[in-house]
Amino acid sequence: MRNIKFTLPASRCLLPVLLLVLQASCTSLQQKAQTQFNTGEYQLAIASYSKLLENEPDNSEANFYIAESYRLSNRIEKATEYYEKVNEADATFDSQYHKGKSLKGKGEYEEAKKAFEAAKTLTMDDEKIALANKEIQNIDAIADITPIWPNHELENYTLLNSSGLDYAPVLSENQLFFTSSRGAGGMYTGSGQAYTRLFKTRADGINVDVQGVQTLTEFQNESGLNQGAIAISPDGNRIVYARGNSNRKGDLPEVSLFSSTFNGSGFTQPAYMGVNGEPEYWNSTPAFSPDGETLYFASNRPGGYGGTDLYKATKMASGNYGAGVNLGPEINTPGNEMFPRPLPNGEFYFSSDGHPGFGKLDLFVYKEVDGENKVVNLGPNFNSVADDFGIFFTKYPEEGFITSNREGGKGDDDIYFFKDMTPAPKVVNVMLNVVTKTIAENGSEEILPQVRVMLYDDKNETLDGDLSSQSGRLRFSLEPNENYSIIASKTGYFAKSIPYTTVGKTPAEEDLIQDVTNITLDTTIILDQLILERAIVLENIYYDLDKADIRPDAAIELDKLVKILKDNPGIRIELSSHTDARATDAYNDDLSQRRAESAVAYIVSQGISADRLEAKGYGERQLIIENAQTEEEHQINRRTEFKVIEITE
Repeated sequence: MRNIKFTLPASRCLLPVLLLVLQASCTSLQQKAQTQFNTGEYQLAIASYSKLLENEPDNSEANFYIAESYRLSNRIEKATEYYEKVNEADATFDSQYHKGKSLKGKGEYEEAKKAFEAAKTLTMDDEKIALANKEIQNIDAIADITPIWPNHELENYTLLNSSGLDYAPVLSENQLFFTSSRGAGGMYTGSGQAYTRLFKTRADGINVDVQGVQTLTEFQNESGLNQGAIAISPDGNRIVYARGNSNRKGDLPEVSLFSSTFNGSGFTQPAYMGVNGEPEYWNSTPAFSPDGETLYFASNRPGGYGGTDLYKATKMASGNYGAGVNLGPEINTPGNEMFPRPLPNGEFYFSSDGHPGFGKLDLFVYKEVDGENKVVNLGPNFNSVADDFGIFFTKYPEEGFITSNREGGKGDDDIYFFKDMTPAPKVVNVMLNVVTKTIAENGSEEILPQVRVMLYDDKNETLDGDLSSQSGRLRFSLEPNENYSIIASKTGYFAKSIPYTTVGKTPAEEDLIQDVTNITLDTTIILDQLILERAIVLENIYYDLDKADIRPDAAIELDKLVKILKDNPGIRIELSSHTDARATDAYNDDLSQRRAESAVAYIVSQGISADRLEAKGYGERQLIIENAQTEEEHQINRRTEFKVIEITE
């Protein structure tokens, strides 16, 4: 809103004063009220114009200046009825637009949209129409705002807050610094609140010594003006804060940044900073970068994008900070941006009423989302229709402070602390009991001790491993819903790898009742003896009549041999094929050789080196059943075998 003069709230960043020439001596209540408004004494102007409305409730001028006084002192939500009176008499874009802002500040979104739509009909200015459209779009976007930390909860720091203003805490070296109007003398006529001063107390994270609150000891608070929005450099040696709204003639006309540095024996008297630019500029809400080399702040200086924009200034060799540089349109809007908070991880937090939010100032973060930098609203558990601002993390992102003047507080602006209240996840311990066995001569299973068993994750990285005990047992700790592989090996036995999964073997998270649930699973690994020249029959290897092609069902069985060869890279085998005795010797020799070669070719196609394989067709020369008579007996003779012929390990 480049064409609108914004006055920022004394309750958090000190008010800029409208610099208009004082009118001549006031001889009437209306003249008195006008003078109060022109000099930025908005609370007094509200009182004076309200007296006029007692006799003239439809006085358009009085309604207008009360509405503007509320707006310029950051209480626009109280201005609705006065803008309505103005609009009844002579509606303008500005009066309808500000009525919309007032309604939005109360959370009356649909009525606010109607006011913004009405404002568009009262101007031909494309820039003003764009402002109204932006507000409508922002309201429509509220439904899509979700919490970035759903389980964070706010709580009013009741014991720390006063009945007045308490805001913008920052923590430095176990000291909590903040601004408060407690115990201050005099009233700031711009807002009707007491003047604010700087305070501190000891704190350990969000645990604050509420009994030890005292005024700042580094230097003395000044009377008759607002002091607030303090920043402490990372090394603790520099304090920057906002100071202004003086009631003394000859003082600076606006809110400005002042700096005090530690000189070895104490802090210096605060000095006006060159980063302020012209004395007429409003500058406030300072914050240091994590390395202290950059100072961020808010300013209403010309050339910005709206009411107040965020700027940064770089530290020079002299130790002072250079000229302010606008942070640009990705962060700044036609509205107000203030209270910057840069973090070491590159995230940039701030408050704004120009990005899609719930009412007045909301808390936002500018960070990378899906590979792109975006401004994101912190969500409804942090933000309200009121002002929410001044975030400070004591432990990122779990704990910290914000300030808000939402309903239900103790005073006006109150300090809130937040904590991550995500419930501790329920733990599932999965134990896998492994038993190692072999097949005895009589065909029964028997315990095989001292087997090396290794556990791998789904990326084939080693997780655990040990030898099975004398009773053939060992145990692994596994994670729920994960895939593993287990390799068992022992000299004189075929090594074996097996896949193992815990997917579907533990209760679903929503079904867990206890904080800790123990699940025990069991598996048995059987290793076969590795004996040279011992023939091992491959079951279910069938060929079509008089053919040597590998059928799909035979391929399934041969894959088992492929796995044995992969698990045991140090063996060479002979793969042999045998026929029955129902054809000539020459025919059976040729057929069995072709079948053996076909099986070897298939195994090679699965990644096994041909050097490890020999194909041998024995025809009918090694019958198991001589003089076979039945088809079952012939099938026993028609078989495929393999035997280990060399161990190179």
